[in-house]
Amino acid sequence: MTGRAQAPTPPPAGHLAPKPLYRDPVYDGAADPVIIWNKKARKWWMFYTNRRATDSAATGVTWVHGTSIGIAESGDGGATWTYRDTANINYRPQPGYTFWAPDVIADKGIYHMFLTYVPGVFTDWNHPRTIVHLTSPDLLNWHYVSTLPLATDKVIDASVLKLPNGTWRLWYNNERDHKSTYYADSPDLNTWTDHGPALAERGEGPKVFRWHDQYWLIIDPWKGLAAFHSTDLLHWTPQATRLLEAPGRGPDDQAIGGHADVVVSGGRAYLFYFTHPGRAAAHPAPATSVAARRSVIQVVELHYDNGQLTCDRDQPTYVNLKPPEK
Repeated sequence: MTGRAQAPTPPPAGHLAPKPLYRDPVYDGAADPVIIWNKKARKWWMFYTNRRATDSAATGVTWVHGTSIGIAESGDGGATWTYRDTANINYRPQPGYTFWAPDVIADKGIYHMFLTYVPGVFTDWNHPRTIVHLTSPDLLNWHYVSTLPLATDKVIDASVLKLPNGTWRLWYNNERDHKSTYYADSPDLNTWTDHGPALAERGEGPKVFRWHDQYWLIIDPWKGLAAFHSTDLLHWTPQATRLLEAPGRGPDDQAIGGHADVVVSGGRAYLFYFTHPGRAAAHPAPATSVAARRSVIQVVELHYDNGQLTCDRDQPTYVNLKPPEK
């Protein structure tokens, strides 16, 4: 007598995300994603650096300058995304300008963006950059508030989190200090005090979030994503393994993952990252080609295993982002 066959395990709640998750239809250079709930539209919006990967006239690294901030939206809980527009940012003090790597949060009915601003379009990386604060009532039209008084004149990649006491903390990459992570505090999102180094590790794109009763900091050291955990947001313990270091097997997912956002929703956590499909170690495209420049957004669910963050980019990812309660 044979035993009764077990029923297959049902997939997690949500919709199956495609690979790649999203490609920018304008320049095919989507990078540095951040996800936020649009309360009025009742959809999830993704903001991203709109690199000009397909601009054949771009010389040097000008294709990653002169960039706007793209917007995509999702009506099915973050599994599928369509292009919406570029953000209307009314901060352009120079004729040429570059916008990179926004972080976007909501507070008291107002949206706040902390955006990397570069004063021009340049052929190399040797130029100043600042982080500016903008606000919006609708996530589409953004108004300049201030330039943050941070440690140096070459800072990028803001990540903002509300602390348990109701104040705010911003982490950023200080490019003049070996690309380490610094932080600043604010009581109200408007007045900021810089406190210097937060993490001595080299890497950009910090992202801080709370999950499983502790805080996590993820940075991009260009060899997968390094993860650290903390109970007090001041002392960070590294985990031994990096996320998204090993290549995946799915479409456009065979290179390291970079500069990510994490959305915690319904007790689950989703890692939205970008990758350069043409830079896969097994079959790299010529460095100056469109194939090497183009980038896409992917998503994978994070798991918590024995005190460590893990993910498997080759497993199907079912995304189920729920509207925030507030």
